[in-house]
Amino acid sequence: MVSKRNKNILPPKEFAKRVLKYAIFSILLLALSIGIGILGYHHFGNLGWIDSFYNASMILTGMGPVSEMDSNAAKIFASIYALFSGVVFLSTVAIFFAPFAHRLMHLLHIEEIED
Repeated sequence: MVSKRNKNILPPKEFAKRVLKYAIFSILLLALSIGIGILGYHHFGNLGWIDSFYNASMILTGMGPVSEMDSNAAKIFASIYALFSGVVFLSTVAIFFAPFAHRLMHLLHIEEIED
């Protein structure tokens, strides 16, 4: 059975507020993630702050590591951070584009099907 819901979409001003809210959340999530990477590379990898930022940025965006990790602790951190970063980056992209996908589904009249 198809649900009969209000098919009205948000006015542009309300939609812009929603996009801004999701964008701010995405930016905060990325900032927190890069902060974790900077601190980890600085502590475990014995890198300077700029090199830690550089490594964390490259891993978070999927480009790959830049500096060689010498200790086992640094290698374990780098591995865990790389796995974490893959999930966070994809999740952030999904969160950012969610309002646009939701609006598109409304514009195309895609309705939710109830069980």
